[in-house]
Amino acid sequence: MFFTHFIISVIVSSFTVGMIMIFRKFFKNQLSAKWQYNLWLLCLMALTFPLIPNRLFEFGNYFSWDRHHPSHASGDTAASAEARTLNDNSWMQDFAVSVNRIDMTFLNEMSAFIWVTGVVVMLGLTIRGGLKLKYIKTTTSSLKNKEILILFEQCKRDVNISKQLIVGESPIVKSPLTFGLFKTYVVLPSHFEEWLSREDIKYIFLHELHHYKYKDIAMNYLIVFFQILYWFNPLVWIAFREMRLDREIACDIGVLNSLDKHDYKKYGYTIINFADRYSRPTYFTLVNQLNGSKEQMKKRMEWIASFTTESKRLKLKSIVIFMVLAVCIASQIPIVSAMDHEDNQYNFAGERTVYEDLSTYFEGVDGSFVLYDLQADQYSIYNKNKSTLRVSPNSTYKIYSALFALESNVITSEHSTMEWNGKQYPYDAWNRNQNLASAMEHSVNWYFQKLDTRVHRDTIQSYLKHINYGNYDLSGGITQYWLESSLKISPIEQVQLLKAFYTNNFGFGEENIQTVKEAIQLTEKNDAQLSGKTGTGNVNGKNYRGWFIGYVETKRNTYFFATTIQHENNATGSEAAEITQSILREKGVY
Repeated sequence: MFFTHFIISVIVSSFTVGMIMIFRKFFKNQLSAKWQYNLWLLCLMALTFPLIPNRLFEFGNYFSWDRHHPSHASGDTAASAEARTLNDNSWMQDFAVSVNRIDMTFLNEMSAFIWVTGVVVMLGLTIRGGLKLKYIKTTTSSLKNKEILILFEQCKRDVNISKQLIVGESPIVKSPLTFGLFKTYVVLPSHFEEWLSREDIKYIFLHELHHYKYKDIAMNYLIVFFQILYWFNPLVWIAFREMRLDREIACDIGVLNSLDKHDYKKYGYTIINFADRYSRPTYFTLVNQLNGSKEQMKKRMEWIASFTTESKRLKLKSIVIFMVLAVCIASQIPIVSAMDHEDNQYNFAGERTVYEDLSTYFEGVDGSFVLYDLQADQYSIYNKNKSTLRVSPNSTYKIYSALFALESNVITSEHSTMEWNGKQYPYDAWNRNQNLASAMEHSVNWYFQKLDTRVHRDTIQSYLKHINYGNYDLSGGITQYWLESSLKISPIEQVQLLKAFYTNNFGFGEENIQTVKEAIQLTEKNDAQLSGKTGTGNVNGKNYRGWFIGYVETKRNTYFFATTIQHENNATGSEAAEITQSILREKGVY
C-alpha cells in the first residue's frame, strides 16, 4: 500500500535527520570535520530502507520473544457435541459479519498522485539543471596560460590525482565549479587571472581537486536522487543543506592539511575574496562550487580560523561516535520490516511445483488456488504471485483458534459449550449456546472470540510462532486480529499448515487434533471425505475476500488445498468453495 510506504519513509527520514542533528550538536567538539560530514552518509543509508523490498528484511525471531502462559480449563459442564450431518450443505452458507475499516483507497491514490506530481516537478528541475550544465560545458574554453596549466598539474600531484581532468574558464560562471561523473570539468570564471593572484588560483585548484578526490561529484547525483524521492519532507532538504556545508568544511580542512601553517590565513582570505566579489550563485546540486551563503561562509571561516591538525584521539572519538549513531539508525530496520506488513510476500522456494492456468474458474474475481498431493509430494498452483501474498485469514483461522483452546484446556472434546450472552446477531444460528461443532458449522464469531479471550493473547502469540502461522501479528486486538486486520497468511502457508496439522507435526495432543478434524468434516462421497473451513471478509458492508481451505482424504492419498478470491464487492467463502469443488472435480480428486 503506497500510503503505508509513504508514512514509513516520513518516519525513517525524519528520525534519521533528527538523530544526526542531535549528535552533531552534542558531540561537536569530539568530531573532526571529515567525520562530521561522514555522519550524513548514514542519512543516505537510512533513506534507502523504505526502498528495499520487505522480504530482504528477514530476521527470524531475533527481535521477538516467546511468552507462553498456559490457561486452565473453564468451568464448562455442557452436554456433548452435536452430531454433524456430513451430507448437508450448511457449510456453504456465508456467516460473516461486516467489520468497519477506514477506506484507505482514496487516501492511497491521492497520496500517490501528490508524490508522483512532486517527483515529476523535481525531475523537471533536475533536467533543467542538467541542460544548464550542458550549456556551461559549451561555453567553457580551455585555459591558454601555460603557467596556470602547470600549476594545475602540480596541484593534481599534491592531491595524488592522476586522471586527466578538463580545466577551463566560462563567461557565465561566477564561482569555480567542479562537475561531471565520467568527464570531469574544473571551470573558473572568465579572466580570473586578472584579479586573482597565483596563490589564490593554487588554493582554488586544491579546493576543487579535493572535491574530486573525495568523490563529491558522485555524491551530488546521489543527493539529487534522494531529494527527488523525498521532496515532501522539509527535514530532508535541511539535512542536505547541512550536508553540503559540512562537505565544504571537510574539503577546506583537507586543503589546510596540505598547506603550511602560514598559508591558512591566505586560504581563508581567498574564499572571502570570492564571497565579497559575488553574491551567492544560483547553481544547482549537480556541481560543487566554492562560494556559498553568508551564513555558510561564516561557519567555514570559523573552522578555518580554529584549524589544528587532527589528533589520533580526536579521530578515534569520531569513529566511536559514528559507530554509535550507525547502530541507532540501523535499529530502524526491524521497525520498518514490522510496519511494512501490508504487502508482505511469503518466500516460497517452489520446489516440486507445477504452475497451472486455471483462470477460467476465476472469472470476475482475482484469486489463487494451491493443491498439495501428499503421496506425490507435489504442489499445483494457480497464480504464483497471489499464492504467496499474505492476506487476512478471516474464519479459516477458527481451525487454529479451536486447536489452541483445546491445547490450553479452555475447552475439551467433551466440554466445549459456551453460553450465548443474549446479544442479537444477524444469524439465528448464532443466537444460542454453542459448542465447538455447532460454532464451526455456523462459523460463530463470538464463540471463537470468547475462546481467544480465555486463552489469552500471550499464549496465542506463542502458539502462532510455534506453528509459524503467517506473520503471527496480533496487533489488531484479541477479538479482531483475524478479521481483515493484522494477522496475515498466504494460500501456500495455509496448505503447509494444514498438512502439518493433519500429520500433527506440531506435537499437540492427538485427541485435540482429532477433535478439530471432526469439527471441520464437511461431506463425503465415493469413499472420499472433504474437510475444511470457509471464510468471508466483509469490510464496510462489502464482501471483499473469500477463502476455502481444507483437505480431501481418499483410501490411497490425501490432498490439501487453499483457495482465495478477492473482489471489491463479490467475493465470499461459498463462492471460493464452489470454485474449489469445480477444480477438484475436474482433477478427479473429489
